[in-house]
Amino acid sequence: MNKCDQCIVRQLSALKALNKEQIIQLANSKSTQVIKKGEAIIEEGEVINGVFCIKDGIGKLSKLSANGRDQVVKLVKAGELLGQRSMISNEPANLSATAIADMEVCFIPKSEIIHFFNNNNQFSMNLMQSVCDDLKHADDHTVDMVQKTVKERLAEKLLYLSDTFGVNADQSLKVQLSREELAGMIGTATESCIRLLSEFKKSGLIELKGKLIFLKDIKGLKKEAS
Repeated sequence: MNKCDQCIVRQLSALKALNKEQIIQLANSKSTQVIKKGEAIIEEGEVINGVFCIKDGIGKLSKLSANGRDQVVKLVKAGELLGQRSMISNEPANLSATAIADMEVCFIPKSEIIHFFNNNNQFSMNLMQSVCDDLKHADDHTVDMVQKTVKERLAEKLLYLSDTFGVNADQSLKVQLSREELAGMIGTATESCIRLLSEFKKSGLIELKGKLIFLKDIKGLKKEAS
């Protein structure tokens, strides 16, 4: 079965609804590839003929704005699927997916996903729930961009990175984003992001060492985010 039955993607995604026979079918149809940091998994506007399962690593979903800036919409990690909405809607990809750390992904052809969708009610429900969750995240992101200040959004994202992806042994954030990527996540210019990080450092909320960010005052950051 190529360990598809034990894979984290199956445990955490819609694939957990597949039965033993379908898992064998999945294992025989998928292909696995390593995506190096900075490489694209999906390009915005690309026609996707299947879904990608993230087995390991971290990626970013982003959209190119009218002024040519890369707006980061969401970070994705092991256990998540990519491309299901575009595949179901038969539309080109609305977002780009790029590795921000080396990733291992598996690709499942559309024909197999549609077969599972038509023959496994729980799988189809799980897949639609995943799409709905993505839409909810998009709605929440839009509200945050409108109602919160850049400083509030930065504090919120730093807490999100810590809570979702964890910290290293030295207590630095495990996800190492460039200042440009972090700026893209909070919807501001890189210069503004750098200035706010410096303000947070002066206030004792964080420590900076190169690209590494250390959260020093969680309570203070929560106050800034609210």
